[in-house]
Amino acid sequence: MISVRKIFFNFLSFIIIFFSHSEPISEEFLLCKKIVAPDDVLKLPFITKNYLCPPDANIYDIEFVRFKIRDMETGIVLFEISKQSQTEIATTVENVDLETDDDAHTGRFVRYQFTPQFLDLKTVGASVEFTVGNRPVSNFRMIERHYFKDTLLKSFDFEFGFCIPNSRNTCEHIYHFPELSPSLVADMINNPFETRSDSFYFVDNQLIMHNKADYAYNGGLNE
Repeated sequence: MISVRKIFFNFLSFIIIFFSHSEPISEEFLLCKKIVAPDDVLKLPFITKNYLCPPDANIYDIEFVRFKIRDMETGIVLFEISKQSQTEIATTVENVDLETDDDAHTGRFVRYQFTPQFLDLKTVGASVEFTVGNRPVSNFRMIERHYFKDTLLKSFDFEFGFCIPNSRNTCEHIYHFPELSPSLVADMINNPFETRSDSFYFVDNQLIMHNKADYAYNGGLNE
């Protein structure tokens, strides 16, 4: 027969595990942590104001050199950018700005300006090409969280897998966009750059890179 005491401690353990996985966590708390794990960023209720790791946390010398987005329904390439050049491909993209005012964070922030038609897309494929340094990279993972103002729109979670040292790698991740109400779409169009994202990159469950982006969807409306 199971004792009441055992039932109590099993229930208590369940409560502790449940709340440890579901309670929101503050950015300030994570800034004080030596190691930031995937479960930590999944508990963030808002977009971050700061970077949760310094640039030199990327001890694997992972560098993204090319990025392409295509509409999965039509196959149309929406845009493609690389470190060497910046090319606008289709009418859903007005501008992509890779610059930042803070030299310490150069390459960690991207500003996108899309036309309103981008919000009509349902599924896009994002292809990335990246190089790694002289260390093997295992369990390479990205968690990307998109917000409009203080509301989480969707959290994406992608695995890159294992990368051998001194390699060049290419992969495509599929983004299934959430259903947005007409009023929310209008609000996002009327509030440029209030849509933001945090992209967190992990190796062996430890944060090594943190990139940011913001988005406008009013491209072409003022012409």
